Amino acid sequence: MRQSQSLDPFFIPKGVAVIGASSNPAKLSHGILKNLSQYGYQGKIYPVNPSAQEILGYQCYEDISHVPDPVDLGVIVLPAKIIPNVLKACGQRGIQAAIIISGGFKEVGKQGSARELECLAIADNFQMRLIGPNCVGTMNLYNGLNTTFIKGMPAKGGIGFLSQSGAVCGGIVDHIVDVGIGFSHFISLGNEADVTETDIIEYLSDDDHTRVIAAYVEAISDGRRFLDICRRVSRRKPIVVLKAGCTDAGAKAVSSHTGSLAGSQQAYRAAFRQGGLIEVHTVEQLLDVAMTLDFQPLPKGKKVALITNSGGPAALISDGLAIAGLEMAELNGKTQSKLRAKLNPAAQVNNPVDMLGGAGPDDFRHALTNVLADRSVDTVVSILVPQSLVNPTEVAKAIVEQANKSNKPILSCLMGKVSIKGANNVLHDNKVPMFDFPNHVGPVLGAMWQYSNYIASKAGNFADLKGIKREKANKILNEYKNQTPIGEAGTRPVLAAYGISLIQAEFAENEEKSIELAGKIGFPVALKVISKEILHKSDAGGIKLNLRNSADVQQGYQEIMRSCKSHQPNACIDGVLVEKMSPAGQEVIIGLKRDPNFGPLVMFGMGGVYVELLKDVAFRVAPLTEQEATQMIEGTFAGKLLQGYRGNPPADKKAIVDCILRLSQIAMDFPQIAEIEINPLLVLEEGSGVLALDCRMILN
Repeated sequence: MRQSQSLDPFFIPKGVAVIGASSNPAKLSHGILKNLSQYGYQGKIYPVNPSAQEILGYQCYEDISHVPDPVDLGVIVLPAKIIPNVLKACGQRGIQAAIIISGGFKEVGKQGSARELECLAIADNFQMRLIGPNCVGTMNLYNGLNTTFIKGMPAKGGIGFLSQSGAVCGGIVDHIVDVGIGFSHFISLGNEADVTETDIIEYLSDDDHTRVIAAYVEAISDGRRFLDICRRVSRRKPIVVLKAGCTDAGAKAVSSHTGSLAGSQQAYRAAFRQGGLIEVHTVEQLLDVAMTLDFQPLPKGKKVALITNSGGPAALISDGLAIAGLEMAELNGKTQSKLRAKLNPAAQVNNPVDMLGGAGPDDFRHALTNVLADRSVDTVVSILVPQSLVNPTEVAKAIVEQANKSNKPILSCLMGKVSIKGANNVLHDNKVPMFDFPNHVGPVLGAMWQYSNYIASKAGNFADLKGIKREKANKILNEYKNQTPIGEAGTRPVLAAYGISLIQAEFAENEEKSIELAGKIGFPVALKVISKEILHKSDAGGIKLNLRNSADVQQGYQEIMRSCKSHQPNACIDGVLVEKMSPAGQEVIIGLKRDPNFGPLVMFGMGGVYVELLKDVAFRVAPLTEQEATQMIEGTFAGKLLQGYRGNPPADKKAIVDCILRLSQIAMDFPQIAEIEINPLLVLEEGSGVLALDCRMILN
């Protein structure tokens, strides 16, 4: 809709009308009015109910047309069937924004979808923005605005939280309301008829109170815009995202390896990675990572030191750090000497620093002072398992004292519940994140290190590719516009027009021509069947390799014809492709598949016939920068092999990057292409380039 219109009326309105407000405490609309009135919101509040004189001390109004100024936000809690007329009245009154709490829209089927579209058209006509329908409302913690019916309100802080699920919002509020995690906004989006997660991310990027954006999403409606906005916002503020529905149970195998491997989740993960988002996998991680990014600075390196009164939790955290790609710092001799001078003589003073069970506040204070001063340490985690001789709250105060003096991130793990409540309050009130189980620490620090690397990296530029002949490729594609699968013979000239190197090959319509072309190309050669009905040539026996003379070619041609006709009797066979046998090199696969939300996905991975078995593949959303294409290669096992393995020379990675970028450009230039696959792409030694050995294409 109107993305340029301000969303301010949703969060800093001058006046709010609760349309459908009830005096019955059991009604949701009564809960909304009560929340709106009790957390310090200073704007005007207007209950709209023709059957009541006043509710909770506020004068009631017969309908929205009777509500006086100022009013710029309407919160609608009425039966779905009458909401279009109510929305029209809001527009006529000059309301700039409306939150539709009620359900009964697209989530209930075709009739509800039609009603939702009607509401959207009305809002569009009046230049009015909508949140919902089927949501629980919004909170602005800094002005006390609360248009939800959720019980309780979180503390003020730096996390802007948005969710497509109202239930997730309510559950999180109840979970964190008294544990000292602070928020700037709480936003439930429901069906997202108008305002989407992308709109809110863009809005929160300019909000002074929001330092971290946390999002629970189930689906993203405009993937291209989402990626563009996140690329810009994530350079300024971290975005932590939890995506529900992370399996591709509904994905169906199609005619290419790329198509069968590229499910919707691969598209989301690629977009999150390229957009600089931090993806988490549980609600706990969403809260933990967002809280820590709000509370603490980013680490400048990946070396972590642990200070503990117990070896077990330290060992568990060490495991989690290794899994997250972090390392245990090596404390220098000077640090260890200072630690040894005051700690229990039996204490361990390397890393982890194990001060033993009786360690008290002074021990934690002394250890933190010296470990934080060690230049080899980037991050410190303090660990306490409560026991009867030590007061956890006093230990927490010692941790806070040192955290306030340091610019290095400090986290704490206090295992327990009942005895650490006071310590939790001290730590969180002073912005030191506390976790009650060791397994929470590794994923959080891994996320911080990931984001730190992202911020330190350059954004990257889209390549200016030379030698592209778009019109030539367009002419070729027009010849195939009535044909869906396109085999190697038809795909090769499209790739060639975009500067992708191919193995030398020519078409032979019969046995005699294949022998003639083999002599022209030079032995040894390969023969490949050409048929619109046979895309997987090896499965049909449609490939013969390493044919060294004319007799081999003749025999190979005859065997291909027999095998293919036996495998697929009704297939129309046009002939064969006669190809030069390839030199030595490493085989990889590159391909693309068009995703309905994000557009074309480009794939790279281990090539040949084992690609689906090994699933050593990486995806990115096109268009790609050179940096993204390079990272895509480096994130796979195939990419590591290309660097040179067991004496093999390094392969030409730059040529692969160039090939990926050219394939990406084809996808951007021709939306009618649903899939392309080059498998295998032969990678030669560094500086020698690549050769496409086999390829296919599918048009929409």
